[in-house]
Parts: sequence; structure tokens; C-alpha cells
Amino acid sequence: MASEFPGSPRVMKGGLVAYRLPSTQPLVIAFQYNPDEVSRSLQSQAAAGGGGRGETNRVNGPPQETLTFSVEIDAADQLEKPGENATVVENGLHPVIAAIERLVYPSYPIVVANEALALAGTAFILSETAPLTLLVWGPRRVLPVQIQSLSIKEEAFDQKLNPIRAKADLTVRVLTYRDLDVTNPGYWVYLAAFTQKEVISSMNKFSAAGAIAALGRL
Repeated sequence: MASEFPGSPRVMKGGLVAYRLPSTQPLVIAFQYNPDEVSRSLQSQAAAGGGGRGETNRVNGPPQETLTFSVEIDAADQLEKPGENATVVENGLHPVIAAIERLVYPSYPIVVANEALALAGTAFILSETAPLTLLVWGPRRVLPVQIQSLSIKEEAFDQKLNPIRAKADLTVRVLTYRDLDVTNPGYWVYLAAFTQKEVISSMNKFSAAGAIAALGRL
């Protein structure tokens, strides 16, 4: 929906972009409304066994990071203009809900192929993997993630019992260079985010200079 104030800055939309490799055709899920809040948890990966004296701070790779947020979806704006939104009128929010759910499902063609192979008595089974999913939360936070939990609450329905208002609660785990093969594009996406975090953190030196001086006067 356009802003009531023409001079106000345009808000960038967050979203999820999923790839079923080796296909490069993405499934894009742009957030209709950006989440009001995102909870982040970082758990340090301490080296196993703790090590000896002087190795207390040794870690086994980057921290395990999880993000939790809620995405609200409402078909009210589309239903106000039924002539321009025939798909929503006919299906409600089923298409977008199905797209979100696909993030935790293996590839349908591979599942069908495996079932056919199993019926034929073939021992060879294709790997059933979830898509490579990228969380896009502004230009400074693009991360490869794995959906750990997904809860969808359908809150309103039309005459055909199609959901027309819903909320999806997601918990995602950031995939690091320890989780991904170097041939996986997500490996390089994570390294780019890691590099950007290193650069951004260095900016804090300027604002911290005054605080350091104040500490010296205590």
C-alpha cells in the first residue's frame, strides 16, 4: 500500500529467497509487512574438552545463530480490487502459505522419483534436500538459513474457507561455512556477510573513542 505521506522514505521489504539447486530460478517470498521485531540468539561454539591452560577462549568455528520472527499476511487490500487479483479471490492466501511451507519440504519431483524407484525395487535413492534459503533483511543482512520451526496461524477465512489473514512464526538457523560445502552458493553468501560484519564492527572504533577516554578518567 502506498504511503499517505508522499515525502516519506520508501521502506525496504524483507523476505526469503529459496533455490532448489542446481536450478537458479528462485522462489521469492517478499514480506507483505516487515516483522515488528526479530529476536537473535548467538551460542558460542566452545572447543570440545575445553583444552589446556591458555586455551579457554578457543572456539570451534562461528557461533550458532538463530533468528525468530513473525510474518503477517492479509488479503484485504487485494480483495478490495477483485478484478486485479483473481488468484487471491479464488484461492485466498493458500498460494503464499504453500510457498512458505515449501521451504521445509524436499523437492516434489525427487520425492516422486524416489517412490517410483522404491516400487521398482531399486536400492539407489536420490537425496531429498530442502531448498537453499536466504533471509534478506536489508542490504547488510543477507544470510543462508535453515528453517528450524514454522508455525502458521490462519486467523480469518472467506466464504470458500480460504484463509485471508494469517501469521507465520519462524525460527531459522544461520548456516555457516562449517555447514555448507564450498561449491554451495550459500557458503559464499555467508562469507560475504561475515566479511561485512567485520567491516561494520570496525566503524564502532570512532564512537567508542570518547567512551574509552571517559573510562580512563574514572
